[in-house]
Amino acid sequence: MKNSGFTFRKRLASFRYAFNGIRLLIQKEHNAWIHCFAAICVVIAGFSFGLSKTEWVTVVIVIGAVLSAEAVNSSIESLADLVSPEYNEAIKKTKDLAAGAVLIMAIAAAIVGLIIFIPKLEF
Repeated sequence: MKNSGFTFRKRLASFRYAFNGIRLLIQKEHNAWIHCFAAICVVIAGFSFGLSKTEWVTVVIVIGAVLSAEAVNSSIESLADLVSPEYNEAIKKTKDLAAGAVLIMAIAAAIVGLIIFIPKLEF
């Protein structure tokens, strides 16, 4: 790919492409809907429990990490489906690994949530 230099117009276009990617993720990817719903619930809980600045930073980072992992997974799946529309064991393995990465991040995010929110619950 030829690099024809920096221009503000090209940088602006790259942001438009990136925001379009976020829009596609939220509109088209069903698993992303689940992650977004969970994120909204966590944000509401965060306001309800009065999270500290450090806790908010942690929550924002893990929400961003899960959504980013889902975006990467979705892009890998789309590309894999284009490259090999028919069943292919190597494509299956690739897609399973990408989905596993999202699951690992989601589990880590849930653990972070438990660490932050369990002490705030009154029993």
